[in-house]
Amino acid sequence: MNPLLQHLQPYPFERLRQLFTGVTPPADLAPISLGIGEPRHATPEFIKASLNHHLTGLASYPATAGDARLRATCSAWMLQRYGIHVDASTQILPVNGSREALFSFAQTIIDPAQAGATVLCPNPFYQIYEGAALLAGAQPYFVSSDPARNFAVDWDSVPAEVWAQTQLMYVCSPGNPTGAVMPLEEWKKLFALSDRYGFVIASDECYSEIYFRDEAPLGGLEAAVKLGRHDFRNLVAFTSLSKRSNVPGLRSGFVAGDAQLIQSFLIYRTYHGGAMGLPIQHASIAAWSDESHVEHNRALYQEKFAAVMPILEPVMDVRLPDAGFYLWPRIPDALGMNETEFARELFAQSHVTVLPGSYLARNMHGHNPGAQRVRLALVAETQECVEAAQRIADFIQKNVK
Repeated sequence: MNPLLQHLQPYPFERLRQLFTGVTPPADLAPISLGIGEPRHATPEFIKASLNHHLTGLASYPATAGDARLRATCSAWMLQRYGIHVDASTQILPVNGSREALFSFAQTIIDPAQAGATVLCPNPFYQIYEGAALLAGAQPYFVSSDPARNFAVDWDSVPAEVWAQTQLMYVCSPGNPTGAVMPLEEWKKLFALSDRYGFVIASDECYSEIYFRDEAPLGGLEAAVKLGRHDFRNLVAFTSLSKRSNVPGLRSGFVAGDAQLIQSFLIYRTYHGGAMGLPIQHASIAAWSDESHVEHNRALYQEKFAAVMPILEPVMDVRLPDAGFYLWPRIPDALGMNETEFARELFAQSHVTVLPGSYLARNMHGHNPGAQRVRLALVAETQECVEAAQRIADFIQKNVK
């Protein structure tokens, strides 16, 4: 048995299940879950139709590099979305969703033979980053976000000796769970650090198409071009159709960036078995080629957040995120509860599921940046999210001491 498996921590949703053990919520209240970030808006019919129309592709082995038409479609989308040129033949690779790619990328990049191999992760974070680092034989180092600076990650807090051992850095913009978008100046800082210490940046951008302001979130490759880094040196961006197009079960996305890194990743994936099925590729071409359904999806989230925020703002420290479909509120001190007690009691009294913030973060220097916070995934229909928000508000008002 691989001894590194013992270092993996339970996934947040398993911890949540254990937290609710023995709790019986009110039977007269319909359950509402804001705990899991799984898109629940309807999948566009034209994507399903494309998938069904190309089922004959199941009879053929797909190429790991993907069909040239899919790569060309992804390149065209990058040009339309970010105004940048990405070479479809050398700088793009289809993947089976961003999750598996974020994990397997670490297995490609990390050299565990180097003493002190380190992977930097934002804190709070997506737990795949941690698991990827550990199973690649590296140690994760968590860098906390600062609520006073729109949850910007405090990269300045990382000691020089840690930077010197860093081989890979995960960034997430828009962030999960904070929804914060990295500005150009932050990218400039990270690129300079990458040049100095030689580490690779993996930019997780799966929430990029759900945003609440007029300007779309800045992407990592877009930032590189703005700063004159047209070769995307030591940078790979990860994106997905799951949130953008409401197809989490399609398991489809792509990575783009540094051609040398993409080539190495392709070699790894050829042995790993990372080829995308041809019917999925055809459905993906259809999805990446259409923006009207994305605009409709974004409008649904904007409407939903506009309805929920006025209910929660009077009772919690909560702010509209830059992007994404999460809220990251702080629990009122007057409740006298920590985040796990809040989640358990809210479920017990109101039949609403939320995720304790500490489950999404790790203790660093004696502090967990998820403490006293919960993550609310506003993925259900607007009416259900409004009902959940009202129950949360009523719960807080009832239990304030």
